[in-house]
Amino acid sequence: MEVIVASTDTIRLSFLMALLRDAGLAPVLLDQNIAAVEGNIGMFPRRIAVSAADAERARRVLREAGEE
Repeated sequence: MEVIVASTDTIRLSFLMALLRDAGLAPVLLDQNIAAVEGNIGMFPRRIAVSAADAERARRVLREAGEE
């Protein structure tokens, strides 16, 4: 797995996950459970990862959408 995005913005992360899924990729949201520890204050970034084989394609999808 390769991390392609890290952000504390949950709305943006949700949008990027949908964008990647629509492109036929299988993104994974990492650090999602940290919200329970931090009390949802948005201090720790969540990360989106894809397989190493799909990383370049995922970056291209994000770049074409103006999101990288």
